[in-house]
Amino acid sequence: MPSLLGKEIGSTGYGMMRMTWVAQPPSDEVCFDTLNTTLELGANFWNAGELYGTPEYNSMHLLNKYFTKYPENADKVVLSVKGGLKVGQLVPDSSEENIRRSVDECLRLLDGKKKLDIFECARQDPSVPIEETIKVLAEYVKEGKIGGIGLSEVDAETIRRAQKVHPIAAVEVEMSLWSTDILHNDVAKTCAELEIPVVAYSPLGRGVLTGAVTSLADIPEDDFRRHLSRFQEENFQHNLKLINEVNDLANRKDLAPAQIALSWIRTLSEKPDMPTIIPIPGGTTKDKVVQNMGGAQTLTESEMAEIDAILEEHTVSGTRY
Repeated sequence: MPSLLGKEIGSTGYGMMRMTWVAQPPSDEVCFDTLNTTLELGANFWNAGELYGTPEYNSMHLLNKYFTKYPENADKVVLSVKGGLKVGQLVPDSSEENIRRSVDECLRLLDGKKKLDIFECARQDPSVPIEETIKVLAEYVKEGKIGGIGLSEVDAETIRRAQKVHPIAAVEVEMSLWSTDILHNDVAKTCAELEIPVVAYSPLGRGVLTGAVTSLADIPEDDFRRHLSRFQEENFQHNLKLINEVNDLANRKDLAPAQIALSWIRTLSEKPDMPTIIPIPGGTTKDKVVQNMGGAQTLTESEMAEIDAILEEHTVSGTRY
């Protein structure tokens, strides 16, 4: 069972919780029911952030209300929070002033209801050396205000440079059958060598590996995915071949496609040359969480070989962003 900062996580092997934000978030009652379900099923690594929502109301506000109502669950959860952006913008700002503003604001919103176990900058600021960012956050660790430091969307060299300043608790990157970059760009290799867990966001390929997307028409016109390269018509028609192959494999194993996608990550994580990989599928309802966490299993060598063949034959067209 993987662990972070001395806490065991994921008694089912996968199915952590990413608290992404939607245009019309569910009611607090629905959110609380979903969060309670994740804990009941063993998913105690929660990923939140200032960017999930607005400065006036985001996932940090929701967590404050949740842990106010369920204080007994605070110590059960490993909470990782992303920040370090300009207020109200998806623009990185790793100046010391803004890093301190961001951490302090997250702590203010949690209001002591829950410890901030891991803090990470959502994106690296190209104008600020990673060493300077880590030094500022290391002071918060020393003061006991945060439990550890994470990195998000960084390359292998940056991971090594950061680790020399302070131990890194986790590296968050996009990873799925739809995005296998870290297996080829030395990020997974570096994390394995340094014994740093990888937190895999969008492990269901931004929803395309759930089985719900069979054509571009299944994605709403106002959905941000419509603006991404790999969702453009020509690329998406090509990429549907990979999606359909995964769906076929899932049908043969009597599993949901999402369970195949998550089981693939789980099986990779068990290989001796791979780091611990913690997938964090988003989930706004109890039913989605139950489906994501159902059917947890290690795939056989032949099944992994079949998936390797699918990935080799059907490479994804278009960039991630």
